[in-house]
Amino acid sequence: MRKLIINSVTALTLMTVASNVECSAANPLITGSDAPFGTMPLSTLKAADYEEGVLEGIKLQNQEIDAICNQRSVPTFENTIVALDRSGKVLNRSVLALSNLEHATGDTTLMNAMTRVTPLLSEHSTNMMLNERLWDRVRQVYEHRNDDPSLTDEDRRLIEKTYRGFVHSGANLKGEDREKFRKLNAELSDLNVKFAQNVTNAMSDPVRRIWLKAEDLTGIPESIKAAYRAAAAEALAEEGKADDESMYLVTIFRPSYGPFMTYSDRRDLRKQLYELYGSTNTSGEFDNMQILKDIANVRLEIARLMGHKNFAEYALEETMAKTPETVMSFLEDLRNAYTEPMRKEIAEIQDFARASEGNDFVMMPWDYSYWSDKLKNARYSFNDEDLKPYFELNRTIDGVFGLATKLYGYKFKETNKVDKYHPDVRIYEVYKKNGDLLGLLYADFFYRAGKAPGAWMTEFRTESKDDEGNKTLPLISIVCNFSKPIGNDPVLLTADEVETFLHEFGHALHGLSAEAKYESLSGTNVDHDFVELFSQFNENFLTRKEYLDGFARHYKTGKKIPADLVDRFVKAAQYGAAYSTMRQLGFGYLDMAYHTITEPLRASADIEEFEAASQEPVRIFEAVPGCVLSPSFGHIFSGGYAAGYYGYKWAEELDADAFAAFKENGIFDQKTAAKFLKMLQSGDTKDPMELYIEFRGKKPTVDALLERDGIK
Repeated sequence: MRKLIINSVTALTLMTVASNVECSAANPLITGSDAPFGTMPLSTLKAADYEEGVLEGIKLQNQEIDAICNQRSVPTFENTIVALDRSGKVLNRSVLALSNLEHATGDTTLMNAMTRVTPLLSEHSTNMMLNERLWDRVRQVYEHRNDDPSLTDEDRRLIEKTYRGFVHSGANLKGEDREKFRKLNAELSDLNVKFAQNVTNAMSDPVRRIWLKAEDLTGIPESIKAAYRAAAAEALAEEGKADDESMYLVTIFRPSYGPFMTYSDRRDLRKQLYELYGSTNTSGEFDNMQILKDIANVRLEIARLMGHKNFAEYALEETMAKTPETVMSFLEDLRNAYTEPMRKEIAEIQDFARASEGNDFVMMPWDYSYWSDKLKNARYSFNDEDLKPYFELNRTIDGVFGLATKLYGYKFKETNKVDKYHPDVRIYEVYKKNGDLLGLLYADFFYRAGKAPGAWMTEFRTESKDDEGNKTLPLISIVCNFSKPIGNDPVLLTADEVETFLHEFGHALHGLSAEAKYESLSGTNVDHDFVELFSQFNENFLTRKEYLDGFARHYKTGKKIPADLVDRFVKAAQYGAAYSTMRQLGFGYLDMAYHTITEPLRASADIEEFEAASQEPVRIFEAVPGCVLSPSFGHIFSGGYAAGYYGYKWAEELDADAFAAFKENGIFDQKTAAKFLKMLQSGDTKDPMELYIEFRGKKPTVDALLERDGIK
């Protein structure tokens, strides 16, 4: 997942917050840093430093905006569009650092700081977009963009994107509508933060875990048992209690939840954990049920104000898909292709389970992972645990980074010259094939209490260039939640975790490889339904033995993965593909349901009913009372993917088609890799479909995806 950061705040509120902030003597977020590569001393910064940076950043950018607006000269590309793109350096630096660390550390003081500054950021951004003098200058440059023959294609792209960004943000609104838009944006920003923090806090809620004894863990691999034992010891220590070696702790956090649902022989405990997971954020201190309704309703109100009948219509203007109709047609096409294969998969798994459980056995959601894994193992003699010994973390890091070496000639050198926000973080200098420094990569691999769930890529600084071509190096970050090592035992990753690593590394390469002049067009600042191409593309290599042989060795014997195990892994990867796709489509349908409402959701609206109805076309199992996805669906309610979740499948069509080119020419073919690198470097300097056609020679089709999944 590419984590989207709040990009950019009101005078009375600024005064209130400023009075509560103790400013540091010399805040590097404001003054800049003389540390290597201009990095920040993240381990020593305090919440007050971030707040001070945000407040000063807002003040400085307002001065920069005033300077643009107060010019007597005719609006030009350089004095208006470029000046705007290059404004806000202090603000961007402060916001990126705060947002990144708040998610990665779970520090409550940073969470509270983020809560305080978010409405200021929202208002500041709205103020800029509704600044009539600034808008008038942007509009004039746009209207006369064809009068200046010296403008490059990238210059024109920046003009057009800036203009459309203003229009999309209400610049054409008049009178009371402008103030209404301002208030709605502030309200939405506040709701987004509350939703996200509730999701993060609920993951560590003591009510979302199960204490077990050894006899409750039948079927669980020893390595997973050890992790549950370590989790219990850590939790008891945090509570100030003596360790009890007979106790094991299972939580709803993915590294804990996933293996339990896959391997536990105890159906009653699987059901219990499923219901704990499925009822997250539905009640209590971290309840998101009303908040999600408020978010959907505010978005609808914004869309109406902007002249659209629903939020999806408004949000999709700046995407490859363009319209809700295109998205729904795309989802429907996939539903038609995958429904029957999915039903066949489910029937086969249920029949397999009935051989052991009896003919009256009816598979429920908490049974799928368990019985699916058993059938996969019986059919292909493959178990997810079979590959773990070959994916020791340090060798896997070499292998994942080595993919960029094989394709693009990049080199990675771990450095201790740069300050870390946590001892677990590893930092790498990344070099081009010619030896030039490309940027820095922060890698934060391990789970820790309070850390936001999942995995993501983001950045501390975006690539750009000045007029002389001097490059600002990107500072890119990837964050995962792998289980920490226990004692001297090596960290062994599952194939799913390696896939996640490859995915986020694909996003990281997008940011590191950027060669844009303007920050607004650089790296991952592309359409939502294009950005996942580069992450999902990397996942394809996981099933290729010629790639695996470069790093995957048994941590004890040093032997490569046997060819027959890779073959079984590939077949097993196709196994369940229809189920996996239908599950993803369910998320997409749910997203579109919330964002195509044309009337507000009532306070009394039943979210369980709404969710069940929206997912009926792609329903796999009957809905379980009390279990809903919506209140913890951070992607669409706080993560920047509103009306955009379809983008994962959209990009999957792109990535399968793109990888087909590598299969045709050789998966490490340098000519093909060079053309793909051109897309990575281009960011949003060109229309994404034009970029793709330049690479592939044609528009993408779904054929390669259907073939990869074994459907066609």
